[in-house]
Amino acid sequence: MQIESLKVFCDLAETESFTKSAQINEVTQSAVSQQISSLERQFKSMLIERSKKTFRLTREGQVLYEYSKQMINLYDTLHSRIQEIRDIVSGSIRVATIYSIGLHDLPPYIKRFLKSYPTVNVHVEYRRSNQVYDDVLGNAVDIGLVAYPTRDNRLEVVALRRDRLVVICHPQHHFAKSKSLRLEQISGQRFVSFEPDIPTRKAIDKILRDRQIEVQTVMEFDNVETVKRAVEIDAGISIVPQGTVAQEVAKQTLVQLQMEDAEFYRPLAAIYKKSKVLSPAMKQFLAIMKDGGTAGVVTAAAKAKT
Repeated sequence: MQIESLKVFCDLAETESFTKSAQINEVTQSAVSQQISSLERQFKSMLIERSKKTFRLTREGQVLYEYSKQMINLYDTLHSRIQEIRDIVSGSIRVATIYSIGLHDLPPYIKRFLKSYPTVNVHVEYRRSNQVYDDVLGNAVDIGLVAYPTRDNRLEVVALRRDRLVVICHPQHHFAKSKSLRLEQISGQRFVSFEPDIPTRKAIDKILRDRQIEVQTVMEFDNVETVKRAVEIDAGISIVPQGTVAQEVAKQTLVQLQMEDAEFYRPLAAIYKKSKVLSPAMKQFLAIMKDGGTAGVVTAAAKAKT
């Protein structure tokens, strides 16, 4: 019996999906089925109730899952500790990120990290916010990058930085003549929004609601890139994180305006599963994301089981 088989079984128990377990472990669904069957022969017990409607562990399967998680965490801790003793930073890191962070915040940090640790393979996936949380909790990725992090007792949250929110408009819009405005001035304006389930949309809605400001929502999109394109064709104005429009402002395809009467910021964070054993590579990645490359183990990562 190998540790890899136990990990496949645990991933299957947590995701309740042969397909996802296969993807996480980079094997075929057939290989997952074969490893589960092998474990069942080893323990002479059915581990999973075979049903097309629901996925459910048997009592024996639940016991195996609980003890296997302990064994896997102990093995990962051992492997991480040996790497630390040998001062080795290698391996791979799987990251899921929302589009705005992945496109605008992450690249310089990835470049800096790979320059320091060229033997580490960093795999990045672009996902919607809710999918990032699902991927982290389902062990599909090691680290997630999100805005307006949601507190969850299953997750560790590492605060990164805050990005100021600004109003953007077309260069020919009458707002473009000013460098700033009072937030109440956008009342009644045609407005390009994020989709309702996007955390930034929820935060902006609260800002407007608290100030009793109503706008005319004309379009809704699930990412900032499409929001910007809509404003560039003068479909309406919008409120977006300042860091996402630097290129368009420089090219003068968009105009950004500061809010005179208030400052609002979008908090960014890294998340990982509390039960996750962070490898030296993951710790250094978080350190660079948080502190711009400060040497040593990241403070927040010290909470992890090492």
